This record gives sequence, structure tokens and C-alpha cells, in this order.
Amino acid sequence: IADDTKVIDGISPSDFQNSVLGKTIVSARRKGKNLWLELDSPPFPSFQFGMAGAIYIKGVAVTKYKRSAVKDSEEWPSKYSKFFVELDDGLEVSFTDKRRFAKVRLLANPTSVRPISELGPDALLEPMTVEEFAENLAKKKITIKPLLLDQSFISGIGNWIADEVLYQARIHPLQTASSLSKEQCEALHTSIKEVIEKAVEVDADSSQFPSNWIFHDREKKPGKAFVDGKKIDFITAGGRTTAYVPELQKLSGKDAEKAAKVRPGKRGVKSKEDDGGGEVDEQESEKEDESAKPKKGQKPRDGRGKKPAPKTKTEESDEEDDDADADGGDDSEAEEKVVKTRGRGRKPAVKRKPEEKPTSQVGKKPKGRKS
Repeated sequence: IADDTKVIDGISPSDFQNSVLGKTIVSARRKGKNLWLELDSPPFPSFQFGMAGAIYIKGVAVTKYKRSAVKDSEEWPSKYSKFFVELDDGLEVSFTDKRRFAKVRLLANPTSVRPISELGPDALLEPMTVEEFAENLAKKKITIKPLLLDQSFISGIGNWIADEVLYQARIHPLQTASSLSKEQCEALHTSIKEVIEKAVEVDADSSQFPSNWIFHDREKKPGKAFVDGKKIDFITAGGRTTAYVPELQKLSGKDAEKAAKVRPGKRGVKSKEDDGGGEVDEQESEKEDESAKPKKGQKPRDGRGKKPAPKTKTEESDEEDDDADADGGDDSEAEEKVVKTRGRGRKPAVKRKPEEKPTSQVGKKPKGRKS
């Protein structure tokens, strides 16, 4: 067990080890994006995958899903391993998390505590009937894309799956859930079942996904993304980058009327944080929001407010995974505050004599600040 209190939650590595050594694995259980190993007696190890958490087995090829964090050629166990166990038959298993947003816990009853206790029915293992699904949608006044990502409504659907099922059902991501017709509810119910079952059938090998899935082109740049010859557009829904086909997924009813009255914002800008299905973790979004805000009591100096310093990426910034439970944060508030500081930054901090000329600060690195 790694000595990593950010991932290993609420128990010391030594206590964790002593609690599981010598026990027999009875079965592996999963709900939504959480997995736990049922042992012959409690407590049980549970794994909340976060953004890049994954199970690896020595000698077994890693999943062909695009964002696998560990390669076959790397050391074993990986330096990113948080939970490593050798079974009595020699099989070696590792839970690895490169980005450290996962949580590994030891729980007496995983289903009775958060986060599993708060999850809605599992999209694959506990599917709602069509009638239940339509009835639940009718009660929701929010748009359909964020609702599908709400793990308390239905668990296990991530960003790329939500885009895929909406495309297959020909439903606009910003259509209000309660406004969906009976036929649309049935189509969405069917597409959820078919998309998830197909992904499981091919072991998440994305090269085996059907050619008519929007998945294959949702990572391309705006203007160059097409599916079956039809243009893919990118918008933000519930704080998440969302791919859809305007020609096939049209707003209807009051949603269409409302959209016609609102001036459309910028489209076609795809955020790096979400590169093709990777979900933005709530914690990371909050960090980025905070980094864009001026510190309390701090005023931008002459010239420095004109251009905010560029954000630096972490070395794993492009290793996004579609495992975050929470919706990505919206940076609009932070961006607004940055814009507001620009005007103030143009004014000199103190009055200067007429003969003095202010020294330009543009292009110079601010003192005492790290990028």
C-alpha cells in the first residue's frame, strides 16, 4: 500500500496491509465508477477511479482504451501503483493512479457509505425500465447532458458515453429532460444500453467501436470533425465540452424558442482539459479557477494587468481520463475577474511628474512571481 494519504483514504498503509493479508477474494463488485473486492470477511478494499485510476494484472495486456496511464513496457509494479497484491497462485494485481485523484479505501460495507451509497442505479447492471426512465426524466427540469453525467441520477455514464448516446438517439444535449417525448425517452434508453454493452463487449478497445459512432471524431478540431459526412459541432453543456451533430440533433419546443432569442456564444473552441472524452476533475477545475483570481488585497501593478500570465501545464495535463464523477468546473467567473483587472492595470500606481516617463513593463517577467 503506497504511503500516499491523498489516494489511500483514512487508513495507514500498515493497517491496510494487516487487514487484508491472508484473506480470500470472493468476488469483484462494481457500481458506477467504483469497484470493490469482496473478501471472505470485512473490511473490503474499494477503489474510486477518479481520472486515471486503473487495475492492472501482470502478464495481461492493458486495455486498448486510448488513455491508459501505464504502458506494458514500464516497470512492474508501476511507480504510480497505490495498491499492489500477490495472490497465492502467483497472480499479481496493481491499482495504479498517475494523477492522484483516485481514492482507495478499506470499508466494512462499501455500499453503505459515500460515494457508493449516493449513486443512482448502475447504467449496465441495474438498468431502469423504459417506463421508470421516462418517468424520472419527466421530473427533471435541467438539460439532458448534465443529467446523464449526474451520478446520483444514473451511475456509470461519463462524458464520451453521454455524447454518444445522445447522438445515437438524435437528441440535442441542451434539450430539457422533462420536455423529451415518449419516443425520445425510448430511443435514449435503447442507446444507453447498446452503447455501453458494445463498449464492454470489445473490452473498451476503441478501434472496435462501430464506425458510425461520434466517438471516433470527437477529438478532432472544430471544422474538421465529421461523422457519416455530417459536421460535428462543439458546445459546453454543464461545464463540459460536448460534441453533437446540429443537422441531426435539433432543439425542439420551448428550448428551440429560447435558443433563437439568445445570441449564440463562441462555438468550436474545444478545451484541452477534455480532450476527447477525458473528464475534468472537480478538484482540478477549482485549482484552475483559483489560479485565475487575483489574491485578496492585491492590485495589479502598472502594465501587468494588461495581459494575464499564461497557465503552465503539469506534465500529465494531457493524460485526461473519463472517470471523474463530478462535472468539470466552469471557468467563466474566473475569466471575468481577469478581464476586470486589465483596465485597472493600465493606470499608473502613483502620480508621476510630467517630466518622468513610466517604464514599460510589457513583456517583462513580474518580480517575485512564479509561473
